[in-house]
Amino acid sequence: MGKGATLNRFTTGSATGRAPGHPAAAPPFHGWRIVAYSAVAMAMTAPGQTAGVSVLLDPMIEDLGIGRTQVSTAYLVGTLCGASAMPFVGRAVDRYGPRRVMLAVAAVFGAVLLALSFVSGIIGLTAGFVGIRMAGQGALGLVATTTVAYWFHRRRGLALGITSAVGTAGISLAPVAVERLVAEVGWRTAWAVEGLAVWAVVVPLALFGLRDRPSDVGQHVDGVAPPEDGNDHDKATGRPLRHAARTGMFWAIALCMASSAMLTTGLNFHQIDLLGERGLSPVEAAANFLPQTVAALLATLAAGALLDRASPRIVLVASMLTLAGAVAAAGVVRPGWTALAFGLALGSANGLLRAVESAAYPLYFGTAHLGAIRGVSYTVSVGASALGPVAVALGHHATGSYGPALLLFALIPFCAAALVLLAREPGEPSAPAPSEERTRKA
Repeated sequence: MGKGATLNRFTTGSATGRAPGHPAAAPPFHGWRIVAYSAVAMAMTAPGQTAGVSVLLDPMIEDLGIGRTQVSTAYLVGTLCGASAMPFVGRAVDRYGPRRVMLAVAAVFGAVLLALSFVSGIIGLTAGFVGIRMAGQGALGLVATTTVAYWFHRRRGLALGITSAVGTAGISLAPVAVERLVAEVGWRTAWAVEGLAVWAVVVPLALFGLRDRPSDVGQHVDGVAPPEDGNDHDKATGRPLRHAARTGMFWAIALCMASSAMLTTGLNFHQIDLLGERGLSPVEAAANFLPQTVAALLATLAAGALLDRASPRIVLVASMLTLAGAVAAAGVVRPGWTALAFGLALGSANGLLRAVESAAYPLYFGTAHLGAIRGVSYTVSVGASALGPVAVALGHHATGSYGPALLLFALIPFCAAALVLLAREPGEPSAPAPSEERTRKA
């Protein structure tokens, strides 16, 4: 067989499932559809994200007669309980595939949102927060990004960057729509509409759009057939969670995620008061979310493209140093360009990290146990996000201003960056997953 015949075998026969040399053209690679479906699913996590919930809090507090401290505590409990479920969600993705898990998560998420429209007290509200933080803020995003990782290898960074960027844009725009909805029909109907929207959008995506792996539609990872050198990325290979957890890089990435989640959530939660202390008006302080969003989108796309060519270590360190600078600067900014620089830095740090976490775990530990590995990482991250607002508030209470505490908090991402530099890179997994190897031997 000549060179031309070999090329034809990999571009037409193997990619389509037809016999080698068949004249029909290969169908378009389904992976980019998966990116689009996953990005939409990411955007639909908005009702479970802090930004989406925040516009509903004041109307609920007023109507239910519940104190703000009670609501904040309920939200903390809901976040922590929701985070504890992520390892189980991750293992379910590994065992049953992302399609089935996304369908189950969407069903639960929509039901909880509908139930929130009937709450009458703090107990029901706490239960609702547990549900939306588990299904929305955690599980749905975990399934969506893990699915994309299954479909790509060489362009995984770009694919995940697009997914995260589009999803972030949707989450950022959702509060505007929800605020108008609350103004028109009230908070109870708003919760119900969000629940019906999740069912109407995510359930059909899972049933008719999502596919677990390229082999489900007769295709291959990256849209190309495995090379003859045996480096076949279609096979689920990689290290199990217990092996990954013994490496320094696993915990370095997890610490970076926790640092970002804790500090960003804390700063965003108190942003109006924090920037007001620095001389910004409430309108100017709220407007600072715009440069944060724009910077996060651009940084996510840039990091995604960079990760296809460079080591995740570089992006992780850049993200943590940028975050440290943003946290330290938050206590000294003034109205004008310094406040704008703070917003750009904070958004950039989050955008960089969002892309690198999704791509680094499958690169270092493979995809065979990716759900379980990322589930633990999500638990650490979401748990840290619940502590952020409390930590920033306690720092302000102890010192009388935000500045001194923020300088101390800026050391956290510096430590995370140092751990990344010291951690040994595990290298790209190439052997079959241990569980699969034991099955073949048996």
